Amino acid sequence: MTGDLNAALLAAHAAGDHAALITLYAQAAGAATGVAAAFYLTHAYVFALEAGDPRAPELKAQLVARGAETAA
Repeated sequence: MTGDLNAALLAAHAAGDHAALITLYAQAAGAATGVAAAFYLTHAYVFALEAGDPRAPELKAQLVARGAETAA
């Protein structure tokens, strides 16, 4: 993860900005591989669920495709 992305994540956490957290964690997942990608994607998914964000189903589908979540 780049320093800029990490700083943006920390700022979004400090501000409680769930929309930004979803976007930033999804970006981090896209830049990572393996377990790290699943970790970031899981965070994006959880924040999306908490916020009732419409991106949640797509994030879940990405987790399922990675084998990090079940389809059910």
